[in-house]
Amino acid sequence: MSPVTIPDLPVAADQAWLFPGQGAQHVGMGKDLHDEMPSARAVFEAADEALGFSLSGLCFEGPEDELTRTVNTQPALVAHGIAALVAAIDAGTITSRPAVVAGHSLGEYAALIAAGAISFEDGIRLVHRRGELMQEACDATPGTMAAVLGLERDQVAAICAEHGAAVCNENAPGNVSIGGTVEAVQGATAAAEEAGASRIVPLAVAGAFHTPLMQSAQDGMAIELAAAAFSDPGIPVVSNVTGQNLTSAGELAGELTSQITSPVLWVDGVRAMLGAGVTSFTEFGPGRVLTGALRRTERSAESRNVATAADARGEEPEE
Repeated sequence: MSPVTIPDLPVAADQAWLFPGQGAQHVGMGKDLHDEMPSARAVFEAADEALGFSLSGLCFEGPEDELTRTVNTQPALVAHGIAALVAAIDAGTITSRPAVVAGHSLGEYAALIAAGAISFEDGIRLVHRRGELMQEACDATPGTMAAVLGLERDQVAAICAEHGAAVCNENAPGNVSIGGTVEAVQGATAAAEEAGASRIVPLAVAGAFHTPLMQSAQDGMAIELAAAAFSDPGIPVVSNVTGQNLTSAGELAGELTSQITSPVLWVDGVRAMLGAGVTSFTEFGPGRVLTGALRRTERSAESRNVATAADARGEEPEE
């Protein structure tokens, strides 16, 4: 039986759940949830059993260079996000289901698990396989990424097209990540600076995620996802590819396949949620990447992060 059961709680039309992507991980993540919250412990134990190795050990003890390998980071973040969610439900600080859920890149798998569209065990195995295939693609076709700050997405996309790079994601207005070969990204970032970008931030990543350089990973995941057992989401899931809601099982394999080489249109998704009446967002997982991006998109939106046992219990952080 899956350790992840979302109770039939009343729906709160103004709420959304969010799950972060790669970059939020750190050694020690989830250890207090595991030690203090039985429901969270069951999630980590189920992940270890499903994968056949101690993912929990990597999360809690590292080493950091192993945890940050794409093949390990991806399932680690899904496990932590779901563990934080079930812990908060059991602690009574989450008392309603949201109107919508969303996950950034690999976080879309956690969102689908939370929405009841796939079992935790199948989801964690799929995202582990995704990490394997993406690491293989990185090794076979080296690439890099950089954040371009201060320009609109359309401007950045036009610059990328001229230099053979691609937009990877837009996390907040004026915060666009690009990727491609090292030469392409260098050319595009130089052109972006000439066009008035306020800052260029090289990203410490294994490769050019969400670009055509990930085509081999997309081809491999298409086979895995075609055989996956999806159900209609019990909660609409915001698409990374379009920014619109996914509501049927038939959409999911195509969505998860396409997102590997497509940009994550996070801002489009956030704006769609805001437009539908969502005013309160809860991010489940380490760091505050998504809630931070949210504040840069809509300052008035309420946000909360659940990463620790204290967060799950609703305790105020010590000064």
